[in-house]
Amino acid sequence: MFTGIVEEIGTVTHTEPSGDGVRLTVAAPRAVSDAAHGDSISVSGVCLTVVDQGEDWFTADVMRQTLDVTAIGGVTAGTPVNIERATAAGGRLGGHIVQGHVDGTGRVLEVRPGTQWRVIRISLPAELAPLVVDKGSIALDGVSLTVSGASDPSSDEAWFEVSLIPETLAATTLGERIVGDIVNLETDILARHVQRLLAFAPATEGGSR
Repeated sequence: MFTGIVEEIGTVTHTEPSGDGVRLTVAAPRAVSDAAHGDSISVSGVCLTVVDQGEDWFTADVMRQTLDVTAIGGVTAGTPVNIERATAAGGRLGGHIVQGHVDGTGRVLEVRPGTQWRVIRISLPAELAPLVVDKGSIALDGVSLTVSGASDPSSDEAWFEVSLIPETLAATTLGERIVGDIVNLETDILARHVQRLLAFAPATEGGSR
């Protein structure tokens, strides 16, 4: 489990095909300072398992399903990525509960700068729109954020907005995002559970739920 509080910006140093997936090597000194084989590390919101490591780098395998659902398949040598180690039991929950299980991707639609902050509007896949609520939590490229605006359910195109403070702009890759960029989205796990429970709720009289 993660909390969406990025610890460092790592750099992809090498990618190579591995079966129908990819083997990814990332330079991330802080993350590997106490890492061991089999540990989980979030790479821009994707939970990956350490299979090899050195003094300031680690390697992880990315399977085909992950490549299909996330934006991680688009990284190349030199790509900056948000890094977070798994949360230790008893540690502070600084953001919100983040699993590292990306639901899908969105596209940056608009970037509006402010005097000290920046508002980013992201497209939202239709199937995820019911899970995103104004003032709710969402993980964007592994960063725990609060939704500051969301499209009306009647809108033809679903979207949401997040407002980024200077610390987030400086400490994560979100400060470099521009219109057209693809980002990883993980919705609130509580919302996903409620949606699933409602899908199995017994029908009331008259056939309605």
